[in-house]
Amino acid sequence: MVLSNLELFILAIGAMGLGTVLLIRGGDWTIDAAVYIARKMGISPLVVGFTIVAFGTSLPELLVSINANMKDSAGIAVGNVLGSNIANILLVIGASAAVSVLVTDPKSVRRDLVAMILATCLMIGLFFTGGITQTAGLGMIVLLLGYVFWQYRSAKNGEIEAEDLEEPEFEKNIHAYLFLIGGLVFVALGAEFLVRGAQVSATILGVPEAVIALSLIAIGTSLPELSTCIAAARKKQSDIIIGNIIGSNFFNIMMILGTASMFKSIEIAKMGQEVMTRDIWVVLAVTLVFSLTLFFVGKIGRISGFVYLVLYCVYIIGIYLMSQGIHMPL
Repeated sequence: MVLSNLELFILAIGAMGLGTVLLIRGGDWTIDAAVYIARKMGISPLVVGFTIVAFGTSLPELLVSINANMKDSAGIAVGNVLGSNIANILLVIGASAAVSVLVTDPKSVRRDLVAMILATCLMIGLFFTGGITQTAGLGMIVLLLGYVFWQYRSAKNGEIEAEDLEEPEFEKNIHAYLFLIGGLVFVALGAEFLVRGAQVSATILGVPEAVIALSLIAIGTSLPELSTCIAAARKKQSDIIIGNIIGSNFFNIMMILGTASMFKSIEIAKMGQEVMTRDIWVVLAVTLVFSLTLFFVGKIGRISGFVYLVLYCVYIIGIYLMSQGIHMPL
């Protein structure tokens, strides 16, 4: 039986919805179980935060980008990272600030902000060389590990205050390992459903893969950060929100693009032209605005939060209209 385009599109949307649910649930299970196991093994909260939790929150994006790049969908692989970083700042920070004013000590986040900016500039520089080779990807992973180790040593020397993490509860240790395995399986399946659904949807609608990745997939993989940060905003935990977003954006670039390119080089020629002419500059712009605001002001108020949300809506609408040949300034 041959399915019509409408039926295929409905199935594709269903696959993307199921994939998003699996990614969110799998990510939650993976993080909870990993933190529990690490704490039981006597690993410090700082190491857990900078490794397991950071890896876990970026796990949906990681699996989606690796899967997409291996299927010759570089537009989805890169668009997912760019879209997630844009969504993390404009959508997540915007929504969180709209709930509660975000305040932090500029000195406490200065090092991480610089790392995020440098990672963004490194990504753009590699794109202008034609893409990210397997060697460059390996180098990004080495830099990532070096940065994490540096943070660990700084914390050991008392330069960074370790953040205490709430330990998830499991009745037995074996339950934690089962949840860890189950979480990883859910994330893998979710990534597969999401990428397949996005590819089919893009083909039927005639929308470039990068547009789907920059919007639907990016929002889907950013839902864990969104829900977590809004909950933290209600409790007025500004440092947790800001730290999570800075770390997530840094890991998205260094770990996800680095790992995806290690499996297979990411070639810019296989991506949409808009990524180079528009999206990388949007990422750089929102990263700089966010960073400079924290550098010199130290807070993001409710009005700024609403402005962030409006700008995100304008961006999403803009990339869709431009994909249909209707140009508007962004």
